[in-house]
Amino acid sequence: MTADIDKTTDPEDTPPAGPEAIKAIPVRHYGRYVSAVIAIAILVSIIYAFGQGKINWHAVPDYFFDHRILTGVGKTLLLTVLSMLIGIVGGIMLAVMRLSKNPVTSSIAWFYIWFFRGTPVLVQLILWFNLGLVFEYINLGPIYKDYWSSFMTPLLTALLGLGLNEAAYMAEICRAGLLSVDEGQTEASHALGMSHSKTLRRIVIPQAMRVIVPPTGNEVINMLKTTSLVSVVQYPELLRYAQDIGQTSGAPVEMLFLAAAWYLIMTSVLSIGQYYVERYYARGSSRSLPNTPFQKIKANMLSLGRPRGGTA
Repeated sequence: MTADIDKTTDPEDTPPAGPEAIKAIPVRHYGRYVSAVIAIAILVSIIYAFGQGKINWHAVPDYFFDHRILTGVGKTLLLTVLSMLIGIVGGIMLAVMRLSKNPVTSSIAWFYIWFFRGTPVLVQLILWFNLGLVFEYINLGPIYKDYWSSFMTPLLTALLGLGLNEAAYMAEICRAGLLSVDEGQTEASHALGMSHSKTLRRIVIPQAMRVIVPPTGNEVINMLKTTSLVSVVQYPELLRYAQDIGQTSGAPVEMLFLAAAWYLIMTSVLSIGQYYVERYYARGSSRSLPNTPFQKIKANMLSLGRPRGGTA
């Protein structure tokens, strides 16, 4: 009779029941909802305030492509490029001098950086513009001799004021980049018979660029905005032209909004360029580079066409 007993009824042979599925309940973040509502309310109130203000918004598109505004944009970009060239070249020289074992050159570089970083750009611009009160003539011997007021044009004043000040900041950026390279790289290159200058050009500087490029891009964008200060030395750039148009057209505030719009456009273009330059110099620092915004958009578009639970 024991042989006829159904073995499947033995509780020891019954497989254990599996664990119940966990039902996850997301945590509600009420603070996020409250902060989002507050932020939207503030944004709507600001837009409403500007909409109710006595601002002639039609003046902005009317003068947006005015030839004087476009001339100011061109001069702003030119001043940015030239000032950054002076700053980058001067910064590299000062960084090398600062790291030099010669106490004289190191001290000179330290004093230069200390002085130009410690005084405002606006003060430096006004000082360069008014040095004619101290030096009546500029005498370079048989090369050049003229009155200081004739020599120190608004463009030259702007380049000296912006470029020399930028060189102090670029010196610290370049110095940080050079120090980021392991000293073993320099020792190995010297062991191979390479000179100090050749080691800088071939070994140190290419590796330091990964550290130098990101803050340099920020300095370029900052320089573009700082050029608005040169209006005090009578150099006609974007802000100066916008202010002149505002005085003659009776729309001073509207022209300031117009200038702000152009600055936003130019800084946005520079930010995109900075992103791709940083991406170029980041090669080799990681196994794979992050996707660009266009690659992310393309990947999202392709994922929408794929069926769920499988691959396309």
